[in-house]
Amino acid sequence: MDFPFGFGQKSSLLLIFFFNGIVFSFLLLKKGIQNNNNANKWLSFLLFLCAMYIAPYMLGYAGWYSRKVTREILYFIPFMQVLLIGPVIFFYTKSLLNSTFKISKKEYYHFIPALIYLVYSLIVFITDKLILDEFYFYADGRDKDMANWYQIAGIISMVYYLIASLKFYKNYKKLVFDKVSFADSILFEWIPNFLIAFLSIVVLRVLLFLLNPEWGNFGNQFWHYIAFSIVVLYVSVNGYANAVKMSFLNDVNSESINVYQESDEDYKTKQDNTNLEEIEFWKDKILHLVENEKVFKNPTLTLSDLSKLLNTNTKNISKSINSGFDMNFNDFINHYRIEAVKEKLHKEEHKTSTLLGIAFDCGFNSKATFNRAFKKSIDLCPKDYLKNL
Repeated sequence: MDFPFGFGQKSSLLLIFFFNGIVFSFLLLKKGIQNNNNANKWLSFLLFLCAMYIAPYMLGYAGWYSRKVTREILYFIPFMQVLLIGPVIFFYTKSLLNSTFKISKKEYYHFIPALIYLVYSLIVFITDKLILDEFYFYADGRDKDMANWYQIAGIISMVYYLIASLKFYKNYKKLVFDKVSFADSILFEWIPNFLIAFLSIVVLRVLLFLLNPEWGNFGNQFWHYIAFSIVVLYVSVNGYANAVKMSFLNDVNSESINVYQESDEDYKTKQDNTNLEEIEFWKDKILHLVENEKVFKNPTLTLSDLSKLLNTNTKNISKSINSGFDMNFNDFINHYRIEAVKEKLHKEEHKTSTLLGIAFDCGFNSKATFNRAFKKSIDLCPKDYLKNL
C-alpha cells in the first residue's frame, strides 16, 4: 500500500519547513498561555498561518492534486489565509511593544476581508458539493487559494500592515526615548528585523510576479515558497528566542509597558502652552535634582519618576528637557551618566575597578547601552577614550 504522502525532493523540503512552523506555533502558544503573554499567542497564530500557507504546495508536490479525494480536500479547505497574515503581524507588533494591549471591538474590522473570503469559500463548497454535486466554481480545475487576484490582494494587505507596524514601532521608539533613561534596553531590535524579513518576501514576490510571465503555473512558484519558508524558519527560531529572553526580563519589560500605559493626559496633549519662564523654572529644578541628588544613578529612572520627585506632571518635565536642553529624556540622563564615568576615569578609578563596573555604578544597566551612549556622546568608544587620557 502506497503511503499517501509522496516524498519527493520538493515536497520533503517543504514538509520540513511546514513541520517547523507547526512545532514552534505550539511552543509559543504553550508559553503564551503559561505566561499570559498575548504577543506569544499572536506569534503562535502567525506561524500557524504561515505553515498553512505552505501546505497546499507541499501537498501538491506530494501528488495530492492528482488524487480525487485529496484534491477535493485541497480545493475546499481554505489553507491560505493571506488576508489574515498582515493583521496578525500588526497585532503581534502592538502586543509585543505594549504587553497590556488587548484587541478592542472597534479593531475587529481588520479581519473583515479574511471573513469575506471565508464566506466566499463556504459558498463555493456549498454550491459545488451540496447543491450541484459537480464542479461549477472549480470547473477550471484550479485551487481558488492560488488565484492571482487573491494572492495580489494578500500582497497589498501585507504591505499595508507592514507599513502600519513600522509606524507603530517608530512611535514607540520616540516615546521610549522621551520617557525612560534605559531606552536601548527595551527597543526590541527584534521587531524591525522581523518586519524587514516579511517585507523582503513581499518584494521578492512582486519581482517574481513581474519578471515571470508564467507565474500562474504551479511549478513556477517553488522558489518563492522556499524563500517564504526560510523567512518563517527565521521568524520562528528568533521569535521564540525573543520570547524566552523577555520572560527573563520582566522587571525591565514592565517599564516598557509604562510607555503606553501611563494615563498622564498632560503628556499626551500638545505641549505648546508652557512658556519660557516656566521652562527656565523647571530647568533649574531638574538640574538641581540631577546634579545634587545624582538621580541619574538609578538604572531604571523614568520621566514619571522625575516628575514625582519634583511634584509635577510629565508634561512640564518633558517640555523643559526638550526645549531647555535640546535633548530627549534618555539622552539627557545618559549625558550625566557619561560625565560621571569620565570623572571617575580621570580619578583613575579604573585601576581599582572594571570599566563596566564604573558604568554600572553611574547608572547604566548594560554594556551595550553604555558603549552606544558613550560613543554617541564622545565619538569614541570607552576603551579608546581611556587610552587617550
